[in-house]
Amino acid sequence: MPGEKEPIKVVATNRRAYHDYHILETLEAGIALRGPEIKSVRQGKISLQEGFARVQGGEVWLENVYIAPYERGGHYNVDPRRPRKLLLHRDEIRRLIGKTQERGLTLIPLRVYLKNGRAKVELALARGKKLYDKRAAIAEREAQREIERAAKWR
Repeated sequence: MPGEKEPIKVVATNRRAYHDYHILETLEAGIALRGPEIKSVRQGKISLQEGFARVQGGEVWLENVYIAPYERGGHYNVDPRRPRKLLLHRDEIRRLIGKTQERGLTLIPLRVYLKNGRAKVELALARGKKLYDKRAAIAEREAQREIERAAKWR
């Protein structure tokens, strides 16, 4: 039906992001893709593992994200790890410039999804975790599991 919203289909998630970073805030951005790249994204052939975003020249670029070449793309396929422009409003970019210049803050992709037929990325403003932070998070998770196990047996 016209005007009906299509559900969001999550294509890829960056599960390591929650382990390696403290997520401070998130925002949605569109991705400027070329030719057959969108077909590969729709098939779920995308990896966010080592990806990050960089503010450069008043624009935001998604770097080191792997989108597999589309098998029927032929000579239209592009470099799988090329930088891709992110589509954000000017005021959002200005705010990100201020935030990323703070010490230790970085932009990382959390997930890629399709919304109304368009590829979107959920970006997170994050601060890297130290090794002791990671250990504390693991210990907390284990303690929570033990509590749930004990409650289950009662």
